[in-house]
Amino acid sequence: MDYPVTTSAVLRALRQSQRLSQTQAGQRLGVNQKRLARIEAAPGVTSFDQIARLVSALGGRLVLSVAASPIATAGRTTPPGGRKTMAGAKVAAKLADGW
Repeated sequence: MDYPVTTSAVLRALRQSQRLSQTQAGQRLGVNQKRLARIEAAPGVTSFDQIARLVSALGGRLVLSVAASPIATAGRTTPPGGRKTMAGAKVAAKLADGW
């Protein structure tokens, strides 16, 4: 997976777009400069919560999207405009478990 490299570049660019040093951005997040440098360098080992708080503290917005996959759509039990049924929830749970 290459998301840590991409995430690292995005976090750094977001901070720099606000013209903030690592120390200043860290103060907004409640961490020191050393911790913020580690977050930027290795976001893949940083909690999602901490990354989300950093993005928010820097005036950004974090958006998550779920892409449809053949496995997920094959077991779909959601009627058009309706809510998921328990079978759909079980498929989603199995996907989350790596099925």
